[in-house]
Amino acid sequence: MTDGSETPDDANRGRADRVAVTGTPGTGKSTATTLLEGEYDVIHLNDRIKSDDGLWTERDADRDTLVADLDAVREHLGDWTGVLDSHLAHRFDIDRVVVLRCRPETIESRLEARGESAETAAENAESEALDVILSEAVAEHGPENVYEVDATDRDPDGVADAIRAAIEGEREPSAGTVDFIDYI
Repeated sequence: MTDGSETPDDANRGRADRVAVTGTPGTGKSTATTLLEGEYDVIHLNDRIKSDDGLWTERDADRDTLVADLDAVREHLGDWTGVLDSHLAHRFDIDRVVVLRCRPETIESRLEARGESAETAAENAESEALDVILSEAVAEHGPENVYEVDATDRDPDGVADAIRAAIEGEREPSAGTVDFIDYI
């Protein structure tokens, strides 16, 4: 029953069991989800993939990255609950998707600062401007399950708070609210 200020959908939203925190590399996913580890079971998927050679099929030499075997990862995860952190997280069976966004120029500088090539940093910045991960998340899970968070000017605690609000059903879905097309 609602008090009149909520719609029936709001009252039924509640806490989600499986939440993907995804976004272009450099948006702050791992930093923010690490802050949530005391409250939720957080799975840093990229770390698991790197540490288990049964979860990837090959190394992309041009990008110096591993190519994940999504079927093997699905099997590895099993019947999981909690928060799944990765730029691949939206590719799995989840209840809600939080897509972290960040100005492409910021992504580019963050990636270069952590040792990525200028080419890789630029490729990721362009992907961010073109909404690649957001588009994939909406296509896979529908706009009613996607929560977009602009992390550009938020500190990690603020980003973690926004993720927490999405997990707990304290905010509305918001796919399509962030636009960086001016970068292109």
